[in-house]
Amino acid sequence: MKIAVDWDRCEANAVCAGLVPELFEVDDNDFLQVDTETPVPAEHLAGVQQAVRACPKAALSLVDD
Repeated sequence: MKIAVDWDRCEANAVCAGLVPELFEVDDNDFLQVDTETPVPAEHLAGVQQAVRACPKAALSLVDD
């Protein structure tokens, strides 16, 4: 599974970064930084699923790789 971001919806609220800081980061310019090309490591999958559910703008999803 890979992380997908709807960049038109993302407001960089940092909810995801608070839940999985190993994979999500909001930079100094208030932009979300996340690797959408690499599969989510198994040890972070549950956290990413929680981040997808918690995103206030529904901008995150998981897609098959």
